[in-house]
Amino acid sequence: MKSAERRQEILSLLGNTENPIPANVLKERFDISRQVIVQDIAILRANGYDVISTNRGYILNGKQQVTRVFKCRHTFEQLVDEGELIINLGGRVEDIFVNHRVYGRISARLDLHNRLHVEELYRSLVSGASKPLMSVTDGYHYHTVSADSEEVLNEIERALREKGYLIEI
Repeated sequence: MKSAERRQEILSLLGNTENPIPANVLKERFDISRQVIVQDIAILRANGYDVISTNRGYILNGKQQVTRVFKCRHTFEQLVDEGELIINLGGRVEDIFVNHRVYGRISARLDLHNRLHVEELYRSLVSGASKPLMSVTDGYHYHTVSADSEEVLNEIERALREKGYLIEI
């Protein structure tokens, strides 16, 4: 497992529990050193995630939400449809990332939680000032999506699959 994938999995574990997760549990689960766990937590914090260290382990601060990473592919014109689909079903698009063959993981925080955010993103991209991140990987990209429950994430996954946007990992 690559370090970026491991950090996403750590984030998912922290987001799916109300109890602190000790570093030793994470260490054993991923078969890595405790120091690597500490570094992963520092990177997650640097990326804007509010991970708190307690004497019983790590917790994700704030409203407990579940997260899931979806691998997607679609055209630029379908960008709004994808974002609105996720939001209309109760999800929040936290970020986008791609795995570039030369540069590795390239990511950007999105925080899309309403239709206006999606439309603003689209307008800024269509203006031509910048290209969408997915354009460097022929449309393939990943989103970390958060929601209030696994059921909501399951519905989002079903809808993305039905639209043909979901790529099975």
